[in-house]
Amino acid sequence: MKLVPGWERGRSCCFRLIGLRLQDWTELLCQIYCTGELLRQVQRARLFQDDKDFVDMPLKSNPGECPPLERSPLPRLQLAQFVESHFFPPGKELESWMPPDWSDSRLGAAEGACWALSSSRSISLQVDPDVQASPWRYSLIYVPNPVIVPGGRFREYYYWDSFWILEGLLLSNMAATAKGLIQNFLYLVSKFGHIPNGGRVYYEHRSQPPLLSLMMESYLRHTNDTEFLRKHIHLLEAEYRFWQEHRAVNISVGGKQYSLNRYSVQWPLGTSGHRPSLGSEEWQQSCVLPAALVGNARGCHLLLPPLFPAEAQQDLWAELQSAAESGWDFSSRWFLPGFPSLQDPLQDTRVRGVVPVDLNAILCKVEQLLATFYQVLGDGEKASRFWAARRERVAALTAVLWNEEAGVWLDYHFLRQRHNPAFYPSNLSPLWAECDVDLPRAEKVLRYLEESSALSYANGLPTSLTRTGEQWDFPNAWAPLQHMVITGLVKSSSARARELAFSLAQRWLQMNLAVYEKHGGMFEKYDVEGDGKPGGGGEYPVQEGFGWTNGVALQLLDLYGEQLTSARVRCSPSWPWIGTCLVLISQLPGFLGDGPVHWEG
Repeated sequence: MKLVPGWERGRSCCFRLIGLRLQDWTELLCQIYCTGELLRQVQRARLFQDDKDFVDMPLKSNPGECPPLERSPLPRLQLAQFVESHFFPPGKELESWMPPDWSDSRLGAAEGACWALSSSRSISLQVDPDVQASPWRYSLIYVPNPVIVPGGRFREYYYWDSFWILEGLLLSNMAATAKGLIQNFLYLVSKFGHIPNGGRVYYEHRSQPPLLSLMMESYLRHTNDTEFLRKHIHLLEAEYRFWQEHRAVNISVGGKQYSLNRYSVQWPLGTSGHRPSLGSEEWQQSCVLPAALVGNARGCHLLLPPLFPAEAQQDLWAELQSAAESGWDFSSRWFLPGFPSLQDPLQDTRVRGVVPVDLNAILCKVEQLLATFYQVLGDGEKASRFWAARRERVAALTAVLWNEEAGVWLDYHFLRQRHNPAFYPSNLSPLWAECDVDLPRAEKVLRYLEESSALSYANGLPTSLTRTGEQWDFPNAWAPLQHMVITGLVKSSSARARELAFSLAQRWLQMNLAVYEKHGGMFEKYDVEGDGKPGGGGEYPVQEGFGWTNGVALQLLDLYGEQLTSARVRCSPSWPWIGTCLVLISQLPGFLGDGPVHWEG
């Protein structure tokens, strides 16, 4: 492959394709969507209210047919005309799709109740075939099956969101659609060796919490499709291998070495050698971000100090990308302890120096599942290998992350050789992942939760107890974290823990319904304070949809349906939902009143 630039000394944007090999198209696209003069000028001119809009816009023609762009800034109107002439609006490569296993019949997850989650059919999307035929025109990464996107500005598929979306699909009797989602992720593993954060080229070099094996386990639980497992088990193992080869770190405790995992994205990305094109002084003037951070970092509000070293800037980009890989972008959880920034706490983000509890709990579960899968398939040797890996991880979780004084697992800052003592729901994730937690330890974890102030909020567990303005901090609450804590308590052998789990589920569903009644939608995050409202903070306005919120509500209703008293709601199947009028609700006195459920035909 040879790329011939359409610029010389100060001109950039587009490239002609000479003998382009398919595997090189992402490098070509990064000249437009990831770094480069066009991206710089578009961001600097603030052509779009959301910077993500531009990097999601398909090209109208091949890159080589796009005229060059001078480095000297174009007037804003002329730049807008240039973009309109050469790019389609964002989202054009995706079209609404009706899943064939969609049904408006009532779900059986909860006895005698129905509550319509705003999970519109518009988030069920089919990829235009041209994305496969001409990938160099699109920032969207092609996958072979239709996708379910979270909603709002997130018009592409995302990795860890899809775990809870898939659970909702399975509870909606949509196993075929769920299988298609898993096939998409398996395709991505075969293509990249890992699953990108999301379905855009600017997400390619980072992943998200590795939940693919858990998706497979959920699908098998509903279908017993062991032939599907047999055909693809090697790709589940390949994804696990990515995390072991590229995200592992050795920690020494008591003279013994333990191998655990972390989030760690390197910058500059890949082999293309592209770096942010601006020095620190110009950064302060133009506030341009690499596309991989668009929508994740703070734009013009993240001002670096004068003479901020270029190498330190590269390190900061790597840390911010690693925070995005964690799914928690951004949070006090990742701030370097003891050195708060006077300008912006994001400058103190040090994700790569943290061994996170939840990532290692997830990988503990992955090792258990891979061992079980290989047992089912009759490969005892590999099963034994993964059981051994799980035993080693359980020992490492205890030695490195367990804090006896706190009575819980805590993230470990290995740069400072200390635990992070702050409360986060993720501290309880080994309960959810079933990492050999005995009753005495489970009781300690329960006491830790009860003695924290996290239970004092009627609208759910806050993501932290620290108010920073970041979206993964107080007062926001997120559905996946509620689900992890609740189901972890349910799995405990402690009766008190199971009682608390029911109480937390009831509070969360009550708040979901209250906000739905008030605002007419479901949201990605919620505010635990007050009488219930969508969450805030972070890098963009709160988004409506919302895939994982819907999926978690369905799971909680499936778990507790028989224990909840019925509520009367009418659901119209003419509304454009994902798979059905999704949510069944119970035990919500005072919101809708008591009575039988009716479906409007």
